[in-house]
Amino acid sequence: MDNYLLFVGVAVATICLPGPAVLLTINNSIQKGVLKTLAGISGVTLGILLVATISATSLGIILASSAMAFGVVKIVGAVYLVYLGIKMWRSKAPRSIDLGDKHSSFLKCFAEGFLVSMTNPKAVVFFMSIFPQFIDLNQEYSPQFILLAVTFSVLSVCIHSVYAATASLAKTKLSSQKGHAVLSKVSGSVFVGFGVGLAASSR
Repeated sequence: MDNYLLFVGVAVATICLPGPAVLLTINNSIQKGVLKTLAGISGVTLGILLVATISATSLGIILASSAMAFGVVKIVGAVYLVYLGIKMWRSKAPRSIDLGDKHSSFLKCFAEGFLVSMTNPKAVVFFMSIFPQFIDLNQEYSPQFILLAVTFSVLSVCIHSVYAATASLAKTKLSSQKGHAVLSKVSGSVFVGFGVGLAASSR
């Protein structure tokens, strides 16, 4: 498989980018406790796996098309990463984190996480434009795709768990303008760097 470690880096940067799923995990950690937070994270992860599965067929078609098609997808993926980097760099701190129902059930927390992943276009674009760049066309497609999808899902569980633990320990600092500014600049720079790296990498 091509550039697996680079894929791990891109996946980590993507998952770390604050978005609906991350905010949901933070909110659950603050308002609903450990077990319900884990239920939400499980829903997010299952949603990611389902999106990856749905995308698999289309990805196979793209990869089998031609070297030119592969190159186009590669450039699209690189541009997407740079776009996210610039967007993150320019982002402003959210005014507040939506407070959830303290009495939400485990199933409701799971469903919320699942729906957040399924309705997040970032996940769809990631699987459709980023995955092909890490597939070796000289090897069987399915095992490679499964490895990448499972890797992304495992990283999601780990990173969301870190967000949850951090939120629980630092509730009063979550809305810090300074903290958000630092995170935005660092994350934005990382995304742009990965985008440039992908554009310059070989097939």
